[in-house]
Amino acid sequence: MTLQQDGAGEPDGLERLWTPHRMAYIRGENKPSDDSSPQCPFCRIPGLDDAAGLVVRRGRLAFVVLNLYPYSPGHLMVCPYRHIPDYTDTTDEEAAEIADLTRQAMRTVRAASGAGGFNVGMNQGEVAGAGIAAHLHQHVVPRWPGDQNFMPIIGRTRTLPELLADTRGLLANSWVG
Repeated sequence: MTLQQDGAGEPDGLERLWTPHRMAYIRGENKPSDDSSPQCPFCRIPGLDDAAGLVVRRGRLAFVVLNLYPYSPGHLMVCPYRHIPDYTDTTDEEAAEIADLTRQAMRTVRAASGAGGFNVGMNQGEVAGAGIAAHLHQHVVPRWPGDQNFMPIIGRTRTLPELLADTRGLLANSWVG
């Protein structure tokens, strides 16, 4: 490491985890507007094959996909195929399938990885924390004892023990319907 005049790069005894893939998320790249823009990743994903789109399960009205920027290993999202921004915009059938796929996702992750609990929810609107507010999606975030220690709080870094493609394969092959 080269030392710089302003102090940047000086050894401080801390380890660094390089996560350049998160820059696209931080910059808001490919973030859709409120219209059904071809830039919307949740509209684009169903047209890809399952492995390329990280799709774990497809339903009639909704699908389950791995989060490209996960909070923990196995972080899934349940998305309607229809480009709608708000849960109140779902039909009764869409709401029922989103709920059913969410339950199945929890069962699958629990069976495949022994998750001890889950955070499940939707951030409705940008001010509520939705990274992609234009297309409804429900997060299913598995949790384990001690999984979120100092890393995300102090280090502002999340650790993942396996590649997303490997996680997708494990969950798709273990799907509990």
